Amino acid sequence: MATEPPGCRPGCGACCIAPSIASPLPDMPRGKPAGVPCAQLDADLGCRVFGRPERPVFCAGLQASAEMCGESREAALAWLAELEIRTRP
Repeated sequence: MATEPPGCRPGCGACCIAPSIASPLPDMPRGKPAGVPCAQLDADLGCRVFGRPERPVFCAGLQASAEMCGESREAALAWLAELEIRTRP
């Protein structure tokens, strides 16, 4: 059963789309490029591996905040995309 972490906007999924993830994920053994939906993101934009041991450390480290999530899903996608650009090696 998929779910959103506490404090997340239901039906958002921005943190599962915008950032890149370098570590392996279930069904994405080479990680995930920025802007690509995670293979574990379901049709309701919930995480299939939330709270499970196979959830990457990167994902568990993301915490919903007013700054990151903004006032809308679009704001969250834009903020996370900008962070991805600024932290690119």
